[in-house]
Amino acid sequence: QKAETEMSAVRLNRAGDTAFAKVEKVSSELFSLTYGAVVMQVIKDYEEVDATNAQLEKMGYNIGVRLVDEFLAKAQVSACQSFQDTAEVIAKVGFKMFLGVNAEVVKTTGDEFTLQLSDNPLAEFVELPEQYAKLEYSGMLCGVLRGALEMVQMRVTCTLVRDVLWGDDVTEIRVVLQEMLNEEYHDDED
Repeated sequence: QKAETEMSAVRLNRAGDTAFAKVEKVSSELFSLTYGAVVMQVIKDYEEVDATNAQLEKMGYNIGVRLVDEFLAKAQVSACQSFQDTAEVIAKVGFKMFLGVNAEVVKTTGDEFTLQLSDNPLAEFVELPEQYAKLEYSGMLCGVLRGALEMVQMRVTCTLVRDVLWGDDVTEIRVVLQEMLNEEYHDDED
């Protein structure tokens, strides 16, 4: 079984590299600086850290809802058989495809997983001033995950647990499955 898991990881890494090759690239410096400008504008608009955190997560959610279509079209991965499979696909393919980095799945249970980013492109060139010590600067990633997973029928909560901008050595996101959603079909003739 260990050999099968290693082969699966190799296959997912390859799928991540292939998906990354298919998407348009932007320089990491431009991406980081643009994201920083967005965060600063949200801070100006909402004025307090908690409201800014909520807005960044909400913006991420809206991005994730739309991003999942591109992921499904270009990633060419088969349907996940478990929440653990979902974690591995997100870590090895999703993060690689859209951010150019791999994430590691470090903790899993049947309905929860934790992703760890040793390289967080959102946090490049960033230092948080003391008044923003509680800012979830990478909180948009939580929203992206929540939105994308909801589009594939998984309602989750995502929490930024650790962040390099808080002095941690990695950025860590916990994803907890709340429920599997049923697809609803509506007859067009109603």
